[in-house]
Amino acid sequence: MRVHLLDGTYELFRMHFGAPRATDPSGREVGAVRAMLRSFLVLLDQDDVSHVGVAFDHVIESFRNDLFHGYKTGEGLEPELWAQFELAERACRALGIVVWPMVEHEADDALATAAARWRDDPRVEQIIIASPDKDLCQCVRGTRVILWDRLRRKTLDEAGVIEKHGVPPAAIPDLLALVGDTADGIPGIPRWGAKSAAAVLAHFGSLEAIPLDADAWDIKVRGAATLATNLAAQREDAALYKVLATLREDATVPEQDLDELEWRGADREALAAIDAELGDTMSARVTRWR
Repeated sequence: MRVHLLDGTYELFRMHFGAPRATDPSGREVGAVRAMLRSFLVLLDQDDVSHVGVAFDHVIESFRNDLFHGYKTGEGLEPELWAQFELAERACRALGIVVWPMVEHEADDALATAAARWRDDPRVEQIIIASPDKDLCQCVRGTRVILWDRLRRKTLDEAGVIEKHGVPPAAIPDLLALVGDTADGIPGIPRWGAKSAAAVLAHFGSLEAIPLDADAWDIKVRGAATLATNLAAQREDAALYKVLATLREDATVPEQDLDELEWRGADREALAAIDAELGDTMSARVTRWR
């Protein structure tokens, strides 16, 4: 079987900025939820989709905000988009999909937890994390756990991660710690770019293994002295940034048995209620009911 893990937060953002706007009978904006449900129904109708879970950021802030004040917050998030998150969670449940609403952790942590929990299950042929988020590259394992960019119809296995980022999946948090991640508010270390960081990490393996003195580097990297000096000056910061970039595998994912992720069809009564709320006819598109 193939297990599909969906990044609900990404999907909702994608639909909000890419799909037509629409309002419910009360005038509330619901276009992103409508488009997301249609997209998920297309996915669920595929023959190889049998076990599915979707994760949402139920709140934007997480434990990472307690560790670093500069970490991303909900500031600047469009109210019309934020107002659709709770509705999106309920709508996915009505579709019969297992939903993980994250509060202390983030949606990415839930996806990482689920991937780690079931990647070694002998019944699993492949775990497909449906997201283009580079943070999730750290979850990839060979061809068994892969990323799938549904919009661009591209997949990324371990060889693909190395080709794209220059480091294996396990070193993605180290790479982000050095280079930074503007989307998450991680500043990185000055002068460390993607190319230099990938070259150094590919050679030394991890952030902790990089010598603080450039004279001890047995690899030629442009500006090595400056890079080493800056890293030495902010070694503790870099270690913190790595913690921020490392996805947790102990997030709140209650399901322990893989069978609990099996999609058995939509809930007719619950989806009818969602249709009434959305002013839509999503039920007419469903091909399987519980």
